[in-house]
Amino acid sequence: MVDLSDDELLAELGVAVEQKSARTYTPKEERIIAGFEDVLKFYDEHGRAPQHGEQRDIFERLYAVRLDRLRELEECRELLAGMDKHGLLDASSEASVAAPDQLDDEALLAELGVEAGGEDDITQLRHVQTREERRAAEEIANRTKCEDFEKFKPLLDQASADIETGVRITRKIRKDAGFLKADIAKGQFFIVGGQLAYIADVGEQIRAPNGEFDARLRVIYSNGTESDLLLRSLQRAIYKDDASRQVSEPSAGPLFVTEGEQAETESGTIYVLRSKSDHPMIAEHRDLIHKIGVTGGSVESRISGAEKDATYLLAGVEVVATYKLYDINRKRLEALIHKVFASAQLDLELQDRFGNPVRPREWFLVPLAAIDEAVERIKDGTITQYQYDAKSAILADTTSAKAAINDR
Repeated sequence: MVDLSDDELLAELGVAVEQKSARTYTPKEERIIAGFEDVLKFYDEHGRAPQHGEQRDIFERLYAVRLDRLRELEECRELLAGMDKHGLLDASSEASVAAPDQLDDEALLAELGVEAGGEDDITQLRHVQTREERRAAEEIANRTKCEDFEKFKPLLDQASADIETGVRITRKIRKDAGFLKADIAKGQFFIVGGQLAYIADVGEQIRAPNGEFDARLRVIYSNGTESDLLLRSLQRAIYKDDASRQVSEPSAGPLFVTEGEQAETESGTIYVLRSKSDHPMIAEHRDLIHKIGVTGGSVESRISGAEKDATYLLAGVEVVATYKLYDINRKRLEALIHKVFASAQLDLELQDRFGNPVRPREWFLVPLAAIDEAVERIKDGTITQYQYDAKSAILADTTSAKAAINDR
């Protein structure tokens, strides 16, 4: 007996087979569908429709506004009827009775960078991706909780602080500038998808279907998640993200001239002060409490009138050390020094002459010897490898800790 296919069998029985053609959507319909899929995903994750309310997450508020728009437009309800498995487009659902947001719809959309433009606002949401764009983004969006995030958080925090102080810089990534998969290596940082990303591990090379070499990455993100993705997937995600950046390696720069060189310009002075205050805490730890600052003028002029200035603890000060600077960015250097000694920053509140509470920020519980060592590290350019350990009262080498994490 000859085997018949399903269609042939139905034909023998006199049943006409209707061939359904796949429906194609206009770009407008694609964006409406993609926008509603975000709302459905929110429902699946939280078990409820997105709601209005100032206390709500900004994206939940956006989804609530979007859902309101979809309910209002009949063409949207008809288009999405087959997808509405939770009955969200019914105006009597739970989301419709939520408390109204204090911001009106247009203000909320404007806050989110979305331009309102008439009755078809729902089709103009600039951040709603098409299905094709979303599939590409999902290659890095499918992240999981990083169970050992405590190992990587110090590295991410340090890199973030380095960016803020200028120790590291970020560079825009351009495909036409020759950014290659080979430029992604273990220990590097990138900004992608709005998060600082750390390449924690690069697996063995594999050959992709197109013949090129690839590798599996472990990427840790600053929000405590991680992803296990291919190198080419991260490269593609970086290309598609206009805000993506590559983070440079830390560098203190040529802060000082070397011995024997003659600088053309003397740019300023690092100064270290001790307070003459009779405050009990300061009096008890006077030899350890130091103010560290940088000035472009004379130190004497800088500390003039210290007794009336809360910055100087409303007391006279003693200059215990100065270090000359040449051809240097003073603001960047001061930020760098304060970052190194951040763990030993003095937590003390005083009242100024007018009775207002102030917390001086440039005083540290740190011995003078540690400050001397920090200046030497600045001179030889290795200061970015060190952080002050308040418990042991020494500068600790952070590169060894980073290397230990990378080797795991």
